[in-house]
Amino acid sequence: MTLRNCHPLGPGLRTLFMMEREDLRAASDANLVVAIGRFRPEALEEVYRRHAGPAFGLALRILGDRALAEEIVQEVFLRLWNEPERFDPARGALRSFLLAQVHGRSVDLVRAESARRLREEREARRAVRVDHDLEREVWELTLHEHVRDALGALTDGERAAIELAYFGGHSYREVAEVLGQPEGTVKSRIRTGLGRMRDALKDAGLVGGEGPWREH
Repeated sequence: MTLRNCHPLGPGLRTLFMMEREDLRAASDANLVVAIGRFRPEALEEVYRRHAGPAFGLALRILGDRALAEEIVQEVFLRLWNEPERFDPARGALRSFLLAQVHGRSVDLVRAESARRLREEREARRAVRVDHDLEREVWELTLHEHVRDALGALTDGERAAIELAYFGGHSYREVAEVLGQPEGTVKSRIRTGLGRMRDALKDAGLVGGEGPWREH
């Protein structure tokens, strides 16, 4: 049975209602909560005096921020003022009840903050990825155009051998078989063609001395 459902004429209640502020210091936690349920702010002040310190210490350990810890403690005690019937003395001490409330709200806040940071990081990564993808697309388009131009400047034999070897994925022997030419001739044409393409792409500032266009 919760305190709000206690009979108004229960043992000691009429005496409790006549208590002065200093008398509340001798009252039990359970009776203080009953007084809070009867809208006695001085009862809440006494509960705060007794239990706010440990509550703040717990919140501070979890949150690591004094301002946030203070907000959590104020929220928990305000909730006790608004909903004193939620405390059931049969289920445990008032301090345990309050600390459980502080712990739960602090953990919720930490999780919410972590979720916010993760969301912001994902959005930042997504924005970077979009920029990177656009930059890469432009780069690949530019490179493709220069490669096409470089291929166009080769002889027919060089271009055919390179297209089969590098764009068709064939080995030198397979290229030689497809073109009906000696493997040595194919290798020579590929080396010469790649060298010319490399020089053309270097002149355009697109490649260095390494990469797929280096001589074999």
